[in-house]
Amino acid sequence: MATADGRPFVVLGVSGGIAAYKAVELCRLLVDAGCHVAPVLTEHATRFVGTLTFSALASEPAQTELYGADSVIPHTRLGQSADLVIIAPATAHLLARYAAGFADDLLTATLLATRAPVLVAPAMHTEMWEQPSVVDNLSLLRRRGVEVVEPEVGRLAGGDEGAGRLADPATIAEAALAILDRHQTADLEGRTVVISAGGTREPIDPVRFLTNRSSGKQGHALAFAAAERGATVVLVTSSSLPAPPGVRAVRVETAAQMHEAMLPEAERADAVIMAAAVADFRPASPAATKVKRERGTPQIVLEPTADILGDLVARRKVGQVIVGFAAETDQVLEHAAAKLARKGCDLLVVNDVSAPSVGFDHDTNAVHILAADGSSHAVALSSKRAVADRILDRVNDHLNHSEEKDSR
Repeated sequence: MATADGRPFVVLGVSGGIAAYKAVELCRLLVDAGCHVAPVLTEHATRFVGTLTFSALASEPAQTELYGADSVIPHTRLGQSADLVIIAPATAHLLARYAAGFADDLLTATLLATRAPVLVAPAMHTEMWEQPSVVDNLSLLRRRGVEVVEPEVGRLAGGDEGAGRLADPATIAEAALAILDRHQTADLEGRTVVISAGGTREPIDPVRFLTNRSSGKQGHALAFAAAERGATVVLVTSSSLPAPPGVRAVRVETAAQMHEAMLPEAERADAVIMAAAVADFRPASPAATKVKRERGTPQIVLEPTADILGDLVARRKVGQVIVGFAAETDQVLEHAAAKLARKGCDLLVVNDVSAPSVGFDHDTNAVHILAADGSSHAVALSSKRAVADRILDRVNDHLNHSEEKDSR
């Protein structure tokens, strides 16, 4: 919720790590960029830097208390007012409390009381940064839509060297301003976007199935981003991931169920994004009971599943934008271009799933977005949320171009 003079309202949370002193510079950069900054320090943060410093630089006095403040519910005021909440530095302890849903101080209570985007900038020693519980907590927060500015490799407290150094304040400020710019641009408002996600499961018998490694993370990231950009979003998903806030989820399991769900939903959509990894084949006759090893090697006859993307294109309404996906391991762009031509969709997003940290089950992705007009847009390795926004940028361009043609 921007302030009365139109400035974005940013809650700057500071937790108790030695890098807390760098948050002072971050506060100054955000204020200089035109943000209204409300600092919130944890009790441990005040052991490293004083509230007076932040109060002098920020847009309002720094707060530390859940109780005893001017407002009887300060976390609610901050959470509801925020256009963005930043945690810098985010210690391992703060990340664990946030992931677990604790609200035992003003900062964590504010995190739970906001619907604004959240950006965390972790900082800790290398051993802590690489600790499995920290890795798991960050992965959980990413799945919930929290954005992360990764720490740098460099000098740490005590003279050690390694990963875990807080990112440069200018880098964090740049990421924060990009999020604010993105969220203040509701370029998909009034649009309906239908998105598929996850890998389908094709039963062999009541306990076994054919599937793939898709986690649904990219499709869910697309749904989250589209909703934040103002769209009405329907997510047809086989993933167990939670649906993003404000998104209507239709849960499916098989390719046939996804086909049955997608076609009627697409009839009302301005854009359809087939991010799901749909099985190409399924067992023709799944066994009614569990197949036993003692009966010998089963003979499984496969049959093709429905071509969901092809059917969506065949039934498309005028002006509708359809996006396909392709996961490849070799001759990536050649295979993608052939699929784009064969399917007849407007855009095709392709990634090389054999590359490190790309595609299936990762929190990051790197893609090429091919268009039917022959243009191509490369997105370097980045978070799946960032990739989602680049895809939606292209979708929005196509929607606007289609409307311009219709108005001539």
